[in-house]
Amino acid sequence: MDIDRQRLDEALRTLGEVLEARGLTYEIVAVGGSALMLLGLIGRPTRDLDALALVEDGTYISADPLPPPLAEGVVSVGRALRLADDWLNPGPTELLRFGLPGGFEQRVERRCYGGLTLQVAGRLDQICFKLYAVVDQGGGSKHASDLRRLEPTRDELLTAARWSRTHDPSEGYREELVATLGAFGVEAGGADV
Repeated sequence: MDIDRQRLDEALRTLGEVLEARGLTYEIVAVGGSALMLLGLIGRPTRDLDALALVEDGTYISADPLPPPLAEGVVSVGRALRLADDWLNPGPTELLRFGLPGGFEQRVERRCYGGLTLQVAGRLDQICFKLYAVVDQGGGSKHASDLRRLEPTRDELLTAARWSRTHDPSEGYREELVATLGAFGVEAGGADV
């Protein structure tokens, strides 16, 4: 079942209440379509909320797997609200391995829901992640649609392109990247991407 902004807010509030009632606190970093929805940058419903990382002592660590008490809370809330058991999941946590865009931590927006604190990735970082996903999944994907809605500038797309190359330096990826940038109106043949 797709989740709209109202249902997502309800799920996050409920999860925060459940965690607080159990004497637990977690801080997670959210990216993707649901994070864009929380920021008011897109309006389409999404399937889930992507947890990029957990925050422990100010440090981002892999969210995969979610700690058992958090995972249990997610499942409980999902069942109570008729959402999928994995409505909050660590799908994109692999992005941590090669590094986040420079300055990522300074651009997050923090939201508190009782025992849950959410760091929502900022617009520029979302552009980076969405461009990377478009190159990977193609111009007809939901990521391409989301990227268009963000209306990135040429400079933002080139910044995102340079960051994405740190995750895939292959020539094949570069060729797809240049083609994708072209589809967004950015000539990148001579650019450093």
